[in-house]
Amino acid sequence: MNDRIARAALTRLFEPCDPVGQALVGRLGAYAALRLATGAQPAHTLPDVTPEELAAALKRWAPRVPDVDPEKDLATIERLVGGFLIPGDEHWPEGLDDLPDAPYGLWYRGNIEFGIPAPSKCVALTGSRDATSYGASVTGDMAYGLAQRGICVISGLAYGIDAHAHRAALAGSQGAGPATIAVLAGGLDRDYPSGNGDLAAAIRGNGLTLSELPPGSAPTRYRFLQRNRIIAALAGVTCVVEARWRSGALNTAHHAETIARHVAAVPGSIHSANSAGCHRLLKEGGAGLVSDAAELTELLAS
Repeated sequence: MNDRIARAALTRLFEPCDPVGQALVGRLGAYAALRLATGAQPAHTLPDVTPEELAAALKRWAPRVPDVDPEKDLATIERLVGGFLIPGDEHWPEGLDDLPDAPYGLWYRGNIEFGIPAPSKCVALTGSRDATSYGASVTGDMAYGLAQRGICVISGLAYGIDAHAHRAALAGSQGAGPATIAVLAGGLDRDYPSGNGDLAAAIRGNGLTLSELPPGSAPTRYRFLQRNRIIAALAGVTCVVEARWRSGALNTAHHAETIARHVAAVPGSIHSANSAGCHRLLKEGGAGLVSDAAELTELLAS
């Protein structure tokens, strides 16, 4: 079994950011970690993991072992006109290497010809799912302007700000490289939410849909939160357009701050609940206030 197949197997066996799984791969490598985690190799003492932590992890992983079939998953993604990237591949996105808990691999669907642009060529636009008409308009102007400048827009395919960002980027596409990339919280065999299935297909026309989870994986709240770190790592700037006080978009901004990426915000009306999260970023998170694609481009270059 080679490293690619082992890493594909690990994406099904381990949840994203599983600390024991990360420790095993970091210490032993993907193949040896897989053997230990599936019981093919006896468990042994590791400097980074206590016996109790390892025992609990093995118990947690055991129900998933029968479903581990990386060859099947790789065949499925190939039928979906996609593939599986691992560190060291030509198109592996360099931004993910800045994460302390980088994914073991990245499943993709779409046009990989131009690869995934470096963070210096990407801006993440995300925000409220129940966007106001103002938020939708500002997002559209920003995403269109970024795409016109050859900057790829990264988002999460959700309703609201995410969807407006993807659509406007597609409209502004210059055709040379992906105008927009969507990062999903589940397997790429089903676009989530299903109401944005046509949008996902359009994105794959010259861009990509990405996930660290193999085909057939269901999106969960935990996986959405972990997905956000990938959005943040792919982009040099994360911009939050409208967000409530506890919006998941703030989680994306937090991940961006953690790996020293720029963070920007666009609040709406001072009376709107959809502005509370953006005001929080501006006051507490050190985010910059931006108003258009030109300012985002300047921030990206700084």
